[in-house]
Amino acid sequence: MYKHILFATDLSDESDYIVSKVRGMCDYTKAKLSIIHVVEPMPGYSYAYLGIEDIEGQLIEESRTALAKLGETLSVDTKNQYVEIGPTKSKIQAVAAQIGADLIICGSHGRHGLSLLLGSTANAILHGAKCDVLTVRLPEAE
Repeated sequence: MYKHILFATDLSDESDYIVSKVRGMCDYTKAKLSIIHVVEPMPGYSYAYLGIEDIEGQLIEESRTALAKLGETLSVDTKNQYVEIGPTKSKIQAVAAQIGADLIICGSHGRHGLSLLLGSTANAILHGAKCDVLTVRLPEAE
C-alpha cells in the first residue's frame, strides 16, 4: 500500500472537498503526507514601469500562508509543505520524485469539449508521473 502521498492543491475553496478524500486515504493507508502548491510564474512585465508592486511575490507569500493553514488542518509538518514556482506539472512531478512519493492526489474539474482536448493540470500530472496518480472529481456546481 502507499507509504508517501503528495497532495497537489490549487488552494481554492473547492479543495475542501478533496481534503476529506486525502484525509481518508491517509487514514486508510497510514501513509506519510506532504502537500504542494505551485505558483505559475507571471509574464515578464516591468512592474516598476507599470506602477505595480511585486504581484508574484505577494502570490507566493499568500500561498505559503494558505498552505501552512492547510498543513495545520491535515497535520502536515512544515518541512513537508512545498510552495514551488514554475510550470505546475513539472514542479509537482519533480517534488514527488524528490520526496519519494508513491501517490499524487489532485483534483479534477471534469471539463468537457475544448478544455478536455487541451488537457488539464490533473491530466498533465497523470501522463508524466513516475508514481500512481489519484484524481478526485470535484462535485459540479448546482
